[in-house]
Amino acid sequence: MHYLPPWLEESAGRGLRVLIILIIAVVLIRILKAFTDKLVQSAVSQTRSAQMREKQTRMAASVIYSLGVVAILGVSSLMSLRAAGIDVTEVELAGGLASLAVGFGAQGLVKDFINGFFIVFEDQFVVGDTIQLNGEIGRVEHFTLRRTLIRNPAGALVSIPNSLIGQVGNLSRDWSQAFIDITVPSDELVGRALATLEKICGDFRHDADWSPAILDGPRVLGIESLSLDGTVLRLQVRTQPTRKDDVSRELRRRIKIAFEQARIPLTSTHNVQIQGSEIPGTSQPSN
Repeated sequence: MHYLPPWLEESAGRGLRVLIILIIAVVLIRILKAFTDKLVQSAVSQTRSAQMREKQTRMAASVIYSLGVVAILGVSSLMSLRAAGIDVTEVELAGGLASLAVGFGAQGLVKDFINGFFIVFEDQFVVGDTIQLNGEIGRVEHFTLRRTLIRNPAGALVSIPNSLIGQVGNLSRDWSQAFIDITVPSDELVGRALATLEKICGDFRHDADWSPAILDGPRVLGIESLSLDGTVLRLQVRTQPTRKDDVSRELRRRIKIAFEQARIPLTSTHNVQIQGSEIPGTSQPSN
């Protein structure tokens, strides 16, 4: 019986183990790719909210795939080196030192990526949402794991590192709400003002041009406060996301017109009369 030389037999065995490890790595990467593609396909829809969800799912799938590939390649490379008979102790030590150096030198960048990762998986916001963060309000124009770009009302494109993002207010989710205060003079009959507001709210609810933007209300909540300046009446309305300002402006316009027609003043005018024959600092005219 013919036998291979020991060194050749050993090399063939090592090569076979390396090949098996590489095949397993390729199979795992393909399985990971199929899994992330399945995630995206399940999120595809035609509705606007579902399309926003699809963007978030695509980003999450991309993150999962990238991290998974890096992990698979790193583990399979070390296993292949071990299977080939190479001492990887020094390689692992060098890799650990390099990781430590990169970690110290790029702490901010690492924090950016970690925060970006959690923003994606917690679905805090997606591209197209109007958000409030770090004193800025704007529409999300672009988002990566490192930074968020928003367009503020002045038109400026503001770049915010994800590591600086703390509390986030998403103004594009589910609904928005507005409270509108109207101040009438203290001597005005408040019942007449409330009745006028009720009529305004009823007409507004049944307006075909504005009803699609309204989810609830508008309704008159009543007297909010009493002060020397007058009686404060409050309205409340719940709208579609991002339609709050439009609805509030239209309601204020209708209130102004209706109060003018009903001769209900919106501000108080105080008349100050000075009695006496002489105003301090002046002299009486001589005859």
